[in-house]
Amino acid sequence: MSALHAAIGQSLGASRWIAVDQTRIDTFADVTEDRQFIHIDPDAAARGPYGTTVAHGFLSLSLLSTLAYDVMPALGGYKSSINYGFDRVRFLAAVPSGARLRAQFTLADVTEKAPDRVLVKLTVELEIEGADKPALCADWLVLLHL
Repeated sequence: MSALHAAIGQSLGASRWIAVDQTRIDTFADVTEDRQFIHIDPDAAARGPYGTTVAHGFLSLSLLSTLAYDVMPALGGYKSSINYGFDRVRFLAAVPSGARLRAQFTLADVTEKAPDRVLVKLTVELEIEGADKPALCADWLVLLHL
């Protein structure tokens, strides 16, 4: 527990890059039934504000789960982690089909919930390769079972 407190404010590192191709976007649209043209119709989207199809904001957000696996070992030994929610999420830039994303994670806070449970707050920035603005930033809460 004291090691976690000592790490508050420290970067946990960056995840690997992950591709967001049209197949991934279409699959997400099917699962969520969000089939807005800007996500799934390349011809119509070409005439829209981004000139191409873009990923759903919630698709980008959902990728944080897999990207977190790359950095969570930096938190030390724990038995399991549970998504506890978000204090804040902001979608800052559209993610064009074919883009690659990676996440930067920082340990922002640690709160003991029980002798064997710790709530950690992670500050996350989801980068778009080659872009000036991140796709999103978030304060993510994760409950660790020690």
